[in-house]
Amino acid sequence: MKKRTAIVLAAGKGTRMKSQHPKVLHEIAGEPLIAHVVKTIGACGVKKPVVVIGHGGEEVQAYLGEKALYAWQKEQLGTGHAVMVAQSALDSDEQTVMVICGDTPLLTQETLEALFLAHEKKNALATVLTARVANPKGYGRILRDDSGAVQAIVEEKDATEEERVIKEINAGTYCFDKEALEKALEQIKPNNAQGEYYLTDVLAILRQQGIVAAFEMEDAREVMGINNRQQLAEAERLMQERLRAKWMDAGVTMVDPNSVWLHGSVSIEEDTIIYPQTLLEGSVTIGRGSVIGPGTRIKDSHIGAEVIIQNSIVLESHISDGCTVGPFAYLRPGTRLEEEVKVGDFVEIKKSHIGKGSKIPHLSYVGDALIGTDVNIGAGTITCNYDGENKHLSVVEDGAFIGSNTNLVAPVRIGEGSVIGAGSTITKDVPAGALAVERNRQIIKDGYCKIRQKDCHTKK
Repeated sequence: MKKRTAIVLAAGKGTRMKSQHPKVLHEIAGEPLIAHVVKTIGACGVKKPVVVIGHGGEEVQAYLGEKALYAWQKEQLGTGHAVMVAQSALDSDEQTVMVICGDTPLLTQETLEALFLAHEKKNALATVLTARVANPKGYGRILRDDSGAVQAIVEEKDATEEERVIKEINAGTYCFDKEALEKALEQIKPNNAQGEYYLTDVLAILRQQGIVAAFEMEDAREVMGINNRQQLAEAERLMQERLRAKWMDAGVTMVDPNSVWLHGSVSIEEDTIIYPQTLLEGSVTIGRGSVIGPGTRIKDSHIGAEVIIQNSIVLESHISDGCTVGPFAYLRPGTRLEEEVKVGDFVEIKKSHIGKGSKIPHLSYVGDALIGTDVNIGAGTITCNYDGENKHLSVVEDGAFIGSNTNLVAPVRIGEGSVIGAGSTITKDVPAGALAVERNRQIIKDGYCKIRQKDCHTKK
């Protein structure tokens, strides 16, 4: 196999996006458009592509970092000019150069690998990726000779009426022999309606020197580039269809697939059931046999096997096997639940470690806490972790029982096996095995209501 590299075109302003940010940094499935492209060509053996940057180039460079090399296109003089400025960044020994647009996130590894192989097998000077579409408006048309060989590509603005009815379009992705590309670029001129250097003009030049081939993709939807917010939404829809199909084929049940939204970095094991209105964002892993949703959002979290989460939000948390969460729980960053923990309705947990088998059934806030194993946290328990300046730690040791409506004023430690009476505000450490109760003395005044009523009539 020949050594491969790629030039990614990402210098355009993307005016129709109406955004302060470069077009290629807008996201679908949780990643910028250009990230999808770089990842896909990387899977085809391209170690570090040359990304041509212009408008907002600093932002693109900051995002991709060391994943790419960079070439600046200070003036936007067309695709041919963009490839020209990238030439100096290519290694001298690279033989096959793919040119691809940074706003084509739907192109798959299978399609691009097939394009590489078709180009290499035919020993072509150039191979263009094509597709047949019902409505070719806006795309360059593929012109073939009587033998079916590629003759040229004509841009729509330069096409005749006869050429505009052609259904086979240029997908904007090519493979070139590096040396042949360099020499052909020197010959192209901006003699067209746009006054730009068209990369497509290279094909007509190379056709006089050797083989110029075409590879037609199977699914024309992959060719879609993103130029406005509506196209961005359509690309998101198509990517979501692809991701849902992938995980359902892997043994995941989605009760209402169209209402499930996934990022590409999500991983789900078989026999998991996902109910409607579930969002899985960022780096999420879900173990075998879990039940997620409905109405649940999980971001950057690990979910173990046979976990049940319903109507809840889970952010940057670790949930071990056999836990149940919700409904209406909020697990904030830094939460870790060990095996078989129960977190019930209207519970909020932040930056806390909850030990195996412990229960926080309802209406509680646990923040900056270490909770041991088999602890019961009664309804309405609050860890008072913030003194106005600093956060402090609450520690509840194994087997402790915290009665309902308890305030634990941190820093505080509740000893192993101890019991806190309901309605207590605990400000001091409680020894292991002790009972702690902190309440005001209850006062009862017999006949109070009759006395109060009599006083009211006297005042009138």
